[in-house]
Amino acid sequence: MSLTALQASAYLHHLHFTTPQPERLAAFYADVMDMNVELLAEDLRLAAGPGRRVLLSTGEAKRLACAGFAVRDAEALTGLRELAERMELQPRTVGSRLFETDAFAVIDPDGNILHFGLARTSAAIPKGIRGPLQHLTLASRNIEAIEEFYSGKLGFGVSDRVIRDDGKLMTSFMRGNHEHHNLACFFQDRQGVDHHSYEAGEWDTIRDWADHLASKGISLMWGPGRHGPGNNLFIFIVDPDGNWIEISAELEVVHDRPVKTWPHAERTVNLWGRGILRA
Repeated sequence: MSLTALQASAYLHHLHFTTPQPERLAAFYADVMDMNVELLAEDLRLAAGPGRRVLLSTGEAKRLACAGFAVRDAEALTGLRELAERMELQPRTVGSRLFETDAFAVIDPDGNILHFGLARTSAAIPKGIRGPLQHLTLASRNIEAIEEFYSGKLGFGVSDRVIRDDGKLMTSFMRGNHEHHNLACFFQDRQGVDHHSYEAGEWDTIRDWADHLASKGISLMWGPGRHGPGNNLFIFIVDPDGNWIEISAELEVVHDRPVKTWPHAERTVNLWGRGILRA
């Protein structure tokens, strides 16, 4: 029986970025993002902290090599793969350092590679500040196609949309489980990643992160603030390659409600003040 991503309880497990300077970027995630770095292969590093995993390899800056979504159990993985096959997404079996052997991959309309699998059990959970990897936000010239792929074909639930005055879809927030979104997409004149986010859990932990960042000489590029969609608190920083990193807290939990529509305005992206509109 096929299962949607929402029924399979898909969550963002890891990200893989390429970078022209892997050692420099790995050092940043180790020091600033409080992660341990391990050399998995000649050109593959894993930065890992409590619930957060980022793979790094040599290549173009700010490019997503793949995003890994883990699902609840083997039955859920089989069901989601059956859905991908039925929707003619041509899922293919892939090897993964972080998933069990039956992981599969699909490619979205912008060429982003998604891996779905069962998380490997870690021998030891690294200690550090709370902040599991929580969501990935894409940039796309064709946001309608992205939403149709993830929601219409893979079965992510749409939580909220941001709509321009002329009816143009500007942002789609999608979920693979009870979290308001663990995948989103902004309309922009480019393709790739807008930002990725770590869930601090509560406001006090955002304070702890901000103090930690200050101790490392890292300035906030945006925030503190509160998003409209998701109602989460946030701060943003930028890594040495220019990747935007969000640390967020108190994201809305969604069980069953209609899709909300928001205006394309500063106060949608930040109820407290300055907003960064992507287009």
